[in-house]
Amino acid sequence: MINSQPARRRRKILPFLAAIVVAIALIIGIRYWTSGSSDDADAPKCSGADAIALNVASSPEKVGIVQEAAKAYSGRSVAGHCVDVIVKSKSSGVAMQALANGWNEATDGPRPDVWTPAASGWVNLLRVNAKGDSASIVPDGDPQSIANSPLTIAMPKPMAEALGWPAKPLGWKDITALATDPAGWAKYGHPEWGKFRLGKTNPNISTAGLNATIGAYYAATGTSSDLTAAALEKPEAKQFVSNIEQAIVHYGDNTLTFLTNLQKADDRGAALSYISAVTVEESSLIGYNQGNPTNDPAKVGQHAPPKVPIVAIYPADGTLNSDHPFVTLNWADPTRKQIAADFLGYLRGPETQQRFAALGFRSFDGKPGPQASTANGVQPDAKISFLQPPSPTVLAKLLTTWTDLRKKANVLLVVDVSGSMGDEVKGTGKSKIDLAKQAAIDSLGQFVPRDQVGLWQFATHLDGDKDYQELLPVQPLGSNGKETLASRLSGLTPQSGTGLYDSSLAAYEYLKAHLDPSAINAVVVLTDGRNEDPGGVDLDHLVPQLRPEGNAESVRLFTIAYGGDADQNVLKQIAEATAGSEYDSSKPDSINQVFTSVISNF
Repeated sequence: MINSQPARRRRKILPFLAAIVVAIALIIGIRYWTSGSSDDADAPKCSGADAIALNVASSPEKVGIVQEAAKAYSGRSVAGHCVDVIVKSKSSGVAMQALANGWNEATDGPRPDVWTPAASGWVNLLRVNAKGDSASIVPDGDPQSIANSPLTIAMPKPMAEALGWPAKPLGWKDITALATDPAGWAKYGHPEWGKFRLGKTNPNISTAGLNATIGAYYAATGTSSDLTAAALEKPEAKQFVSNIEQAIVHYGDNTLTFLTNLQKADDRGAALSYISAVTVEESSLIGYNQGNPTNDPAKVGQHAPPKVPIVAIYPADGTLNSDHPFVTLNWADPTRKQIAADFLGYLRGPETQQRFAALGFRSFDGKPGPQASTANGVQPDAKISFLQPPSPTVLAKLLTTWTDLRKKANVLLVVDVSGSMGDEVKGTGKSKIDLAKQAAIDSLGQFVPRDQVGLWQFATHLDGDKDYQELLPVQPLGSNGKETLASRLSGLTPQSGTGLYDSSLAAYEYLKAHLDPSAINAVVVLTDGRNEDPGGVDLDHLVPQLRPEGNAESVRLFTIAYGGDADQNVLKQIAEATAGSEYDSSKPDSINQVFTSVISNF
């Protein structure tokens, strides 16, 4: 099941002053906890023959708090061993697929003993998708929760109020009506807001995206349980879901990208022109309203709250809950299983539960904490209608059906072929360009025939004075486009320097000229270096030219910092100017995972 419905108990409203005292105490506690040591989260506390490590894969929404809990826990003696708990971030869907395929440590990182995705639905999908030796890695029964957070449709407060919030119940049917109305926000007296724009993550990777897609299908069928494979195929259900998908600005592997970009837009006074709504967990919404869109405990208090807060809409059609299960995998040895059970007890203990509450999560048994307040955009006493999750087989069918309904992509891939791309990556026997080409080719499976994809290469002076060269125009892939694209990618060869700025601007201008209003329009730029063309545009003149104008259709740049010499700060500025995102592949052998995450935006 996708969620474990939290317990719903009536609670007396605490006096206002007492609530403030509790909230401040929790924030002070988490600041103390996160600042108690300057050691790296992975730095071992144990050494010697009795040292043992427990590897944990956590979903991004809570990875900061689980890492800090692991740091506080590590060094304990359990089962005669000094224990280090090592926590790595892994999107729920990506982790599920890696586990189903047996977990390749060369590409997926250290094999986890414990997996804590955002929702139990991923555990059930793993049971369906697991192959070979992986078929038996999930223990029987329902895993225990360490925290809860219901899915919300988060909307800038003025926009929600324009729709009648909080007096009027709102849901997916209202979103669909607004998404399909050509008048957009003008219907509600705000033509300056343009058309309705929705942020929703990729349901194959992200729990918020998966739960939102399930919720939309339930709304389309008018049911709250027993969603069937036959219901997914009904034309009216497909049209309903497709209408929602066409309002998407882009997808992605987690909701943090949307919230981070929204914060930056808010800083510029442009929050209402970036996005109209985004589907996120309640805890992420609370974090955003506290100035911490990534919900990282180490960043509490570092940024002011937004000028325009977002508010939680709990869909009247029903919503799902992320129950953040703790799964000790069967391949863990008996000692690590014992350690995992002890660590689970620590995560569910009062100290760690207070830390979860300080970051807006509900407790493992579903009780909202003091941060679930109207000041943080939440309706703590709202009656939430929780949907019954579909069966694993229906869930698998839903994801297949969604692929045919999602918004199509209009994407230009721009790959650095400068001389340094020929450098060998230690321990792989391959060059950076070889790994990048293979990652790009492997990611093509995420595209479908109606997607439009083109390919450029760039270095310096590849085409006369131009630093870039078109290898394939942006065009529908059709029946054999992937093979053609893979062939051109295979032929990339390192040469000359890095003309990053001119190439990024030219690619952006090219796609603006080939804009498809019915598609997600984006440029993906991969580079391993810094701009080496002093005769071209400089950064100060590049960034302003990339910023979209008002509510006009825009092109987003997604940049990949590949290898240790890439300038992540510059690539972040380039991406953020377009409300895109920068991806870190400073370890070149991680490029396959990074490319998967980037392409998940489309």
